Order: sequence, then C-alpha cells, then structure tokens
Amino acid sequence: MSDAATDAEGLAAQLASTELEPRRAAAERLARMGEEAAPAAAALVRACGDADDQVREQVVAALEDLGPPPTSAVATLVGLIDHANPLVAYWATTLLGRSGEDAASAAPALTKCLDSVVDLAVRQRAAWALGKIGPAAATARDALVRASGQTDERLARLASEALAAIGG
Repeated sequence: MSDAATDAEGLAAQLASTELEPRRAAAERLARMGEEAAPAAAALVRACGDADDQVREQVVAALEDLGPPPTSAVATLVGLIDHANPLVAYWATTLLGRSGEDAASAAPALTKCLDSVVDLAVRQRAAWALGKIGPAAATARDALVRASGQTDERLARLASEALAAIGG
C-alpha cells in the first residue's frame, strides 16, 4: 500500500472522531489530496452528514476532485444511497456513477432510488449513474422509461440518456 493510501485511510478514521478539530483537519487534508484520497471515499461520503459546516465543505471539496472510488468501496456506497441525509445519498450515487461498470452490483439499489427517493437531485444522479454503468444496468430499463416521462426536464433527459447507454 502506498504512503498516500495509508495517509488517506488514517484520515478517513479521523473523520469519524467525536472531536471537531481532528475531523476538520482530516477533511482539509483529504481535500488537498485530490485523487489520492480515493481510499477514503466511503468515509468522505458518510462525513457529508457531519454537523459542522466546515467539515462538510471540505469533504465535498475532496469528493469533487476524487474521481472513481476503489472497487472495494462499492458495497459501502450502495448502502448509503438511501441515506436520510440527501447530501450523503447524492455523493454515494455520484461515486457509484463514477465507478461505471465496476458498480454494476449497484443497479438494483439505484433503480429503487430512481423510483422512490424524494430528493430530486438524488433521483437525477441515480439516472445518471445507471447510464454510466451502461448495459450492466439493463434491469433498470422500466424505471428509466418511467423517469424519462417525468415533468422534471433534467430527470427526463438523464433517464433518456441512460436508456440509450444501456441499450434501451
């Protein structure tokens, strides 16, 4: 394991601290690491629900520059898709989309999200992620057809694009 991966994993553990300052410091350092923060992907997504604004801002900055998460994080991210905090759900869904075909196992959870989640941005992201997964998300075809007929233009467009990407 590289030094950066070891650092990212240690900082990920700090994000779960009960003390504010270690969480802030970890979030700030992870935000500066760019793609090297990938081993902390799941911890960063969970930290989107932090009570502290500064932690959340730094965590989102880290996630924006992260790129695809490690394949080992996919199962954890799937478990966060239906999180009560919309920001956590949004970023879990985003990282699954960035994983592309490696997140094929997420297709059922993303499909459920597309049909049931109240937060529109999360539903839009689910449609986008299913498109990024591609043909391996073919089981989502019916849900994407329903979403492509929604009144929200962005959701309808993303669902239509996803249908084209999965071959439907």
